[in-house]
Amino acid sequence: MTFEQNENHHEDPHANDAAPYGGGDPYADYRTTELPFTELVDLADRRLGAGVIAANDEFFAQRENLLVRERAVFDPEHFGHKGKIMDGWETRRRRGADAAHPFPAPDEHDWALIRLGAPGIIRGIVVDTAHFRGNYPQRVSVQAASVAGSPGPAELLADDVKWEELVPPTPVRGHAANGFEITGGRRYTHLRLRQHPDGGIARLRVHGEVLPDPSWLATLGTFDLISVLNGGSYEDASDRFYSSPTQIILPGTSRKMDDGWENRRRRVRDTNDWVRFRLPAQGAVRAVEIDTAYLKGNAAGWIALQGRNGETGEWFEIIPRTRLQPDTLHRFPLRAQAVVTHVRLDAFPDGGVARMRLHGSLTESGAAGLARRYEESGA
Repeated sequence: MTFEQNENHHEDPHANDAAPYGGGDPYADYRTTELPFTELVDLADRRLGAGVIAANDEFFAQRENLLVRERAVFDPEHFGHKGKIMDGWETRRRRGADAAHPFPAPDEHDWALIRLGAPGIIRGIVVDTAHFRGNYPQRVSVQAASVAGSPGPAELLADDVKWEELVPPTPVRGHAANGFEITGGRRYTHLRLRQHPDGGIARLRVHGEVLPDPSWLATLGTFDLISVLNGGSYEDASDRFYSSPTQIILPGTSRKMDDGWENRRRRVRDTNDWVRFRLPAQGAVRAVEIDTAYLKGNAAGWIALQGRNGETGEWFEIIPRTRLQPDTLHRFPLRAQAVVTHVRLDAFPDGGVARMRLHGSLTESGAAGLARRYEESGA
């Protein structure tokens, strides 16, 4: 086939390219769109324990960059011994079998294996090609698997592992946030990200709902009922100006001021900020922790905690309005356990909270409901 025939046979292969970098703000021409599923927790967050455990090629840029929390950085002057250093995962250019066949075969591709930090149901994936303007992959695809334990690359690539296609080979745009909504309700633990045939990807985000193993929670007995890792989730908030309220229920302690929930300064009297969370199932709360770590001049002045049992249950008081100290861990043992499915944290009048923990255990009814969901997810 001649060059002219090849050009007429296919759509323009460069239609999704971004313009070459011309100086100034490298994000000025970055292409994105509203993706509602990004409000859900990122199952591939390094703070949850996610990792890129293998890749077939990372010649120009390391695979681990895919899961860096911050957005990709571009330095036009940053070069190394192998060429331009990019903040992402970038493979070398594939070549064909010989001079008569210079292009790689249609099925050739590069791949990376990702362990989700929290196994769960995937609702949306973002393949971010920021700063990869003419060197992004022509197409990407994503497969998912559910494998128990802590498998290594050899186990994941074994013939008996069933990989399901979430995103078929699909064209993507360079220097853009490429979003893919995922349907279905299966629970997954690992992903295989593919670049067809090669190229660079800056970041990968995997948004969804954590679905924990009920047998593990039963073994623990008492655990943090609202933690993302145990299936807790953020539902709504009055304000998310500086950061996502989901960060309140991340594991571990915050490491800096923006690693929590901080709202803007409230100027309307007799109002306050609030955030609402859902437990993985009905639970009995015995103790609460509220941490204002790193929030020194902008911590909430007072907080109150309410609970609700069921979607239509009445709200009731768990912790009355209580003064908080900045940069301090506060512990509240409860006189009587609070049986809840939802909680609402109120901040008066505004301010930040770094972490909240609800220590307790699932009720018999809650444990049975979670077990049903887990079984229905096909894990």
